[in-house]
Amino acid sequence: MIKKLFDKFRQTPVGKSIFRRNYTHTPKDRMQAIHGNVFFHLHPVNVRRGALKLGFTWAMGGITFLLFLILTISGVLLMFYYHPNTRDAYVDIKDLEFTVPFGLFLRNIHRWAAHLMVITAMVHMFRVFMTGSYKHPRQFNWVIGVILLTLTLLLSFTGYLLPWDQLGYWAITVGTNMARASPFVGHEGPFGPQLGMTAYNDLRFAMLGGSTVGSNALLRAYIWHCIALPVAAYVLLIVHFWRIRRDGGISGPQ
Repeated sequence: MIKKLFDKFRQTPVGKSIFRRNYTHTPKDRMQAIHGNVFFHLHPVNVRRGALKLGFTWAMGGITFLLFLILTISGVLLMFYYHPNTRDAYVDIKDLEFTVPFGLFLRNIHRWAAHLMVITAMVHMFRVFMTGSYKHPRQFNWVIGVILLTLTLLLSFTGYLLPWDQLGYWAITVGTNMARASPFVGHEGPFGPQLGMTAYNDLRFAMLGGSTVGSNALLRAYIWHCIALPVAAYVLLIVHFWRIRRDGGISGPQ
């Protein structure tokens, strides 16, 4: 029964967008497996001439990925000089600026690359939308892109608190205060009280690890920023690149 439901789902427009090919047992199975594997065959077999034009793609997708690589490398280097606790965090940032050789240069690379990545990701999504590149058969990859944009914004948000300065402190305070008004999971949001949400078990409490912005909030922001969100982003990037190739490469001019 489950197999029948799964087969019916694959025949729907959503299912066809997610599962692009149904392999059959033929002598071409091995070739199809290689062509369908992102690690064996990253680039598409055929590329439209129009898709290579800079005026069409603006190269925003590639620039966003390049900035993400820069952020990964610079972020790993910054981790060598940072302690995620309220006693040392701000002092470590000042040491980076005035004591560590090229520390200010390293921090500024990470900071400006983060700002640029948010901008280029949004411009990339705008280009995809305006050129109709989210349409069939690329609906599934459009959803992956929206999730990646959300992760980019969350990476930027969680990184705000790590310097433990006034800007980061109040940015996280305002942002998490908004979370308590979220529907269903905020104690001040719609249906939150009806579902038993309070100031000590809602979304804001989970984000901060308590009821105030303190050491628990800093540690959670550090883990989300340096481990959980980057890992999720890299996994989805692999899927994103694979889907671009499986869907016939970058869509050409309409």
